[in-house]
Amino acid sequence: MEMTFRWFGTGHDSVTLKQIRQIAGVKGVITTLYDSVPGEAWEKDAILKLKKEVEDAGLKISGIESVNVCDAIKVGAANRDECIDNYIKTLERLGEADIHMVCYNFMPVFDWTRTELARMRADGSTVMAYTQDAIDRINPDNIFESLKEDCNGYILPGWEPERMADVRRLFEMYKDIDEEKLFNNLVYFLKAIMPVCDKYDINMAIHPDDPAWSVYGLSRIITSKDKILKMLKAVDNPHNGVTFCTGSYGTNRENDLVDSIHAMKGRIHFAHVRNLKFHSDTNFEESAHLSEDGDFDMYAIMKALYDIGFDGPLRPDHGRMIWDEVAMPGYGLYDRALGASYLNGLWEAIVKSNQ
Repeated sequence: MEMTFRWFGTGHDSVTLKQIRQIAGVKGVITTLYDSVPGEAWEKDAILKLKKEVEDAGLKISGIESVNVCDAIKVGAANRDECIDNYIKTLERLGEADIHMVCYNFMPVFDWTRTELARMRADGSTVMAYTQDAIDRINPDNIFESLKEDCNGYILPGWEPERMADVRRLFEMYKDIDEEKLFNNLVYFLKAIMPVCDKYDINMAIHPDDPAWSVYGLSRIITSKDKILKMLKAVDNPHNGVTFCTGSYGTNRENDLVDSIHAMKGRIHFAHVRNLKFHSDTNFEESAHLSEDGDFDMYAIMKALYDIGFDGPLRPDHGRMIWDEVAMPGYGLYDRALGASYLNGLWEAIVKSNQ
C-alpha cells in the first residue's frame, strides 16, 4: 500500500506540497491538470511541468484524479470517437511521463452529490452531508446555488460554475440514456483505450457513483459489487479496474465493503478510504476516519485490502473541517492528515500481526 494525498494544484488548493511532504508516511500525491477541459487532449509540456513541481517538493505523482470523460463519450454522441482519440493522446502522454494510474468516473451530470457542505457536528467540526428529502425538494437547476455559499471560495471538482450553469442542457443530453445504454457506452470507451493502457501499463480505476443510487432519475451503473463485476467481465483486461471508494460504495448500506474488496481482488488499482455516519438509509454525513466516529469498521476494510495483496495508492478521503481551517469542503489539511496517520497505523498493525 502506498499512502498518498489529494492535491488540486497551485492556485486551486489551500494545501501546499510543502505541507503534504510533512505528513509522515505520505510519499505521493494524486493530482490533475485542474484547468483541463473534458474531451481535449492534455499537453505534454503541461504534464511535465506539473510532474516537475511535485518532484521538486520531494514527492511524486502516484496517479491522476481525474482525466474526466466528456459527456459525448458517456451518451455516445456522434463526436465520441474524436473525444476518445484525445483521451488516448492524454494517456500516451501520461505514460511517457511515467504516470501509470488514472481515476475517472462515468456519472451523468453530477460527479457526486451532497445537499450540505458544512453540516455542524456535535464536536463543532463541519462535514459534507446528504439527505434524500433535501434532494427531493431542490430543483436540479438550483442545486449549485443552494451550496455555493459554503464552498469557501473554492471551485468544487465536478461542480464547476460553468458546468452547473449548463445543467438543464446536460439533463436533456441524458434523458434517453438508460443504464443499458450508459453501460454499453462505458464498454465502448474502455475497449478503445485498453491498447494504449497495455502499451504504457496504465491502470484505469473507475470511481463508483456517489451516492450509489439514482439522483434526479439519472442512470447509475457503478453502484454495487454485481454491477462492478459485470463491468470488469465485459472488458476483462487487468488494466480495467476500480477505485475502491468506501464512502461512495458505502452510501448504500446493502453493499458489503469487505466482501466487495475480496470479490475485486487484482482489479482494485486505487483506494479512497473514509467513514460515514448514518442517521437513516438516505441521510448520512461524513465523519472522522476513526471507526468509532462513523459506521464503518476501518480496521476490517484495511485488513481486507491487505489480505488481497493490495499494493496500489491509497488516500484518506473527505475530511471534516476542524481547528477553524478554511478550505475546500472535504479537502482541508488537518483532518485528512489525521486520517492518513490513522490509516497508516492500522496498516502497520495489520502487517506486523501477520508476520
